[in-house]
Amino acid sequence: MGGPLLTVRVDLNPEEMLKIIFDYIAKITAEKRLSHILMLMADMGREMIIADRCTLWLHDEERQELRTTVAHEVGEIRIPVDSGIVGHTIRTGQPIIIDDAYQDERFNAVVDRQTGYRTRSILVIPIRDKEGKVMGAYQAINKMTPAGKFTQKDLEHLTLAAYYSGKSLESAMLAQEIEEAQKEIIFTMGEVGESRSKETGNHVKRVAEYSKILALHYGLSEEEAELIKTASPMHDIGKVAIPDSILNKPGKLTADEYELMKTHTTIGYHLLKNSKGRILNAAATIAIEHHEKWNGTGYPKGLQEEQIHLYGRITAIADVFDALASDRPYKKAWELDRILGLFRQERGEHFDPQLVDVFFESLDEILEVREKYGDHFNS
Repeated sequence: MGGPLLTVRVDLNPEEMLKIIFDYIAKITAEKRLSHILMLMADMGREMIIADRCTLWLHDEERQELRTTVAHEVGEIRIPVDSGIVGHTIRTGQPIIIDDAYQDERFNAVVDRQTGYRTRSILVIPIRDKEGKVMGAYQAINKMTPAGKFTQKDLEHLTLAAYYSGKSLESAMLAQEIEEAQKEIIFTMGEVGESRSKETGNHVKRVAEYSKILALHYGLSEEEAELIKTASPMHDIGKVAIPDSILNKPGKLTADEYELMKTHTTIGYHLLKNSKGRILNAAATIAIEHHEKWNGTGYPKGLQEEQIHLYGRITAIADVFDALASDRPYKKAWELDRILGLFRQERGEHFDPQLVDVFFESLDEILEVREKYGDHFNS
């Protein structure tokens, strides 16, 4: 089996080591995103001990897996928690130095087979939380000095890196847990709002997925598209304050009833606006602006064109498409050609013209979501 062609280097002197530590710790401390912290930690470890690759493994207790959220030149990899040398360190809390991985029975060669890489020397140390519990591990692979072997000094340096950056890592992991819980609460609240008007939970799922597709095709980052997806289920949360007699009226609303119905936008906004979290802030914006129209004839503010926040313009298309494309207990879905005709007609009127173009460009993906999350009503 072939191996990587390593550029032979020498260990850092103390001054070089301190510079790397100070530079990276400053970056890590300032960073809040877990994925970015993990990348910075991996880069710091690799530079400090002159390794070819450095990977951070996190212990996913719920799934009983080890996962690399970041690995140099490799995407995410998941392995069983009891697998390989990293698994041994996670279980025992003990660091490991190995000169030849293929001579150690604990080594799991599956990852090498998946990636075509040739692991030789290995250094693994546990990363602990403030309570001393092992939450992950640093794994350095293939020492790039002439000897090609990791030393006790490398172990001490990597342990130092883990100590200084561990608090930032733990904070980011906690923040991620809180955000995941917030996402779940938001989605559940969105379902509650829709159920008041006889919608289904799949309506908010579809609107969320459509919104992300539109955001990505519009050119937003994965992170921002995910934010819109997470926030959009709350677009109609204000319906919780609208009487059932109006929400579920089978016929046309009177002028007074329609005015009351329109207040769900401002009610939703006031429910959400005081949160300091970015998800709920985005949800507040969507709640109050998803019924605005490009030509200024929407509500509640009569905003027009780019006065309407992009998140509101995206959710408007997702929400209207789903409302028209879905069966309800009180109506049948429109035929697709009829819906597409309406969107062409409302391009530059109800809807942002650029987003309508994006909608048509991404229609195949949108229809796949519609099929995947179809509604099922009991007769």
